[in-house]
Amino acid sequence: MIDFEIQPDIRKIFPDISVGILTGMISNSSHSPDLWKLIAEVSLEINATYTFESIREIQPIQDGKTAYRALGKDPNRYRVSSEALMRRIVKGQSLYQIHTLVDVLNLVSIQTGITIGGFDLEKIQFPVKLSIGSENEEFDAIGRGALNIHRLPVYRDLIGAIGSPTSDCTRTMMRLETVNFLMIITGFYGDSYLQACLDLLKTHLSTFAQGKNFTDKIEK
Repeated sequence: MIDFEIQPDIRKIFPDISVGILTGMISNSSHSPDLWKLIAEVSLEINATYTFESIREIQPIQDGKTAYRALGKDPNRYRVSSEALMRRIVKGQSLYQIHTLVDVLNLVSIQTGITIGGFDLEKIQFPVKLSIGSENEEFDAIGRGALNIHRLPVYRDLIGAIGSPTSDCTRTMMRLETVNFLMIITGFYGDSYLQACLDLLKTHLSTFAQGKNFTDKIEK
């Protein structure tokens, strides 16, 4: 299993912080019709059920917003990615189609409200450590460019930052050619919903991307 550490600076603020970690192998594809049929069904249900206001009440999203405030970060300016995805659906917009590996991650995120970091395992220089973003720390966010990660929760490898609950970085992002992946879930206030999310990821990855050789754990 991967070498992972939760650093004292963030544990001091969140004593019960837990991190769900999943690795495995997949056979990626540019598009899965069956997956997108399911994404469309889930999106219709979300659009019919939620408003911008009620999205905020989903426990993992609420936890993320509370955690950002505790770190001194505006959670309405720096949204956790699950909230951003669900808000997009409530607006009547479809999710971006990237490739099957990312599309599965996004599906689980909108099904659960949980923000999931996704990385190409081969691009990471271990160990990975979770701590708080530093001032002027460089971060090239996927689809966003330079992102101010000062005071955000940040995952780093030996080279630098690889992701946060707001966005992952381009250096270690999952690509169409990715075979071995790493996914990370942050539970700021405990592990109550982490294992169920890991299990759902494994189910969908097996169904839509021939996922195998899974290893998962919850780091506390």
